[in-house]
Amino acid sequence: MIKVPFNRVEGDLDIRVEIRDGVVVDAWVSGTMFRGFEAMMKGRGPLDGLVITPRICGICSTSHLHAAALALDQLSGVEVPADATRLRNVVQIAEHLQSDMRHLFLMFAVDFADPCYQDRGFYSQARQRYAPLQGETAVDVVRQTRRILEVVAIIGGQWPHSSFMVPGGIVSVPSRSDLRQCRQLVRQFRRWFETRILGGRLEDWQQLKTAGELEAWCDEPQRQAAELPLLMQISKELELAASGAGHANFLSCGNLPLPADEGVGHLLSAGVLLQGEVQSWDPLMIAEEVGYSRFISESTASPQVAGTRPQHDKPEAYSWVKAPRYLHQPAETGPLAELLIAGRPLLCDWVDRSGISVFARELARLMRTAELLPVMDRWLQEVDETAEFYRNPGEITDGSGIGLIQASRGALGHWVRVEERRIVHYQIITPTAWNASPRGNAGERGPLEQALVGTPVADEQHPIELGHIVRSFDPCLVCAVHCFRNGEPRSRLRIGLRQ
Repeated sequence: MIKVPFNRVEGDLDIRVEIRDGVVVDAWVSGTMFRGFEAMMKGRGPLDGLVITPRICGICSTSHLHAAALALDQLSGVEVPADATRLRNVVQIAEHLQSDMRHLFLMFAVDFADPCYQDRGFYSQARQRYAPLQGETAVDVVRQTRRILEVVAIIGGQWPHSSFMVPGGIVSVPSRSDLRQCRQLVRQFRRWFETRILGGRLEDWQQLKTAGELEAWCDEPQRQAAELPLLMQISKELELAASGAGHANFLSCGNLPLPADEGVGHLLSAGVLLQGEVQSWDPLMIAEEVGYSRFISESTASPQVAGTRPQHDKPEAYSWVKAPRYLHQPAETGPLAELLIAGRPLLCDWVDRSGISVFARELARLMRTAELLPVMDRWLQEVDETAEFYRNPGEITDGSGIGLIQASRGALGHWVRVEERRIVHYQIITPTAWNASPRGNAGERGPLEQALVGTPVADEQHPIELGHIVRSFDPCLVCAVHCFRNGEPRSRLRIGLRQ
């Protein structure tokens, strides 16, 4: 049994795998830090969650703010004005765009420039494009994603850790000039994405419905300078479309709530995909299990009532991450889940043909970006700077609420209960809690653990195949782990921070 170090992930991540005859036969995924934000929230005022919980993460702070605001919207019973929802969503999309692009080209694709691939046909291009701090694409991605984050600063005041969303709407009122500037930034980002990443116009890309059409797109000579054709080539050579399947259960709580004047629901619909069948989404079916987590053992509990009491000396436990389950089953979340549940034909056809895989997860991130850019521009056009952006919810004294949002990495939930103007219960389930969960009470592996099982490893001293799978989930933990064999230090890798 070995422990595998992983840099270029957000957080402390420890992977243990058992390898027999060059193949992974079992895996354990551990989060090595106790978060404790839920405990910090108790006794505070209801609005404190809008300031404190976004500090959980410097990458998806907008998502935590959005979820916290939605929970208080529900608790207070206030209806958010349509244009306030549009601007909440615009800022959320900006965070998705920067996260997906930075993950793909600064975290995931870097492995293709590893010297272990120096005999591969793609290596020279991968080094030229993806080498850390030097690759042409890597540098360009940093530049372009920094600019799209200016949308967050214009509307929300700052990034990360903005506090412009409040129960009842938003506290910043954009001017006509602000909206015009945001649209210009979005259109510049779109032109870059079309030219540099896809190699063609979004209008043409959106006509693709089958895996065969996608392959034909990538084969066309005029697109070879773009990133997607190279990613497709590397995926084929490394067989990434046949790696990292997992349980094939998926969950999405719905991405981007529709403005009140557009109806109810979400732009990308909520749902669960279990045993190949899409089912309606019911948050009451979520439970947290702690049989193998370092928390006080208790029966499976809903996050509406589940506590967060650490237990350091629990013999069978190996992670500070709980094990969220839907109908007692593990479920993967993220862009792949969102687009499969929403029934997007291109991704569904690819998965029907090739199965769930590392490449399918990365393809979904590109597809989500392509889908959200036009919507972002449309919502900015529809906002009227003279409209209503806030409705007073009144004093929040008692009640409970749930805020559910698709963060960049998947389903994020905030559960809050207030009594006598004070928070008495706060519970948060993050996307990585779903994806990197340990075993549940019945001993079933979490999604990432299951995805690792069955993976061939050519070199145990440098298990890069496992890195492709782990990073395809874009886990959000902290970067400082070592490699051990039988409990002894084995090697150390330079730590790469995600910023």
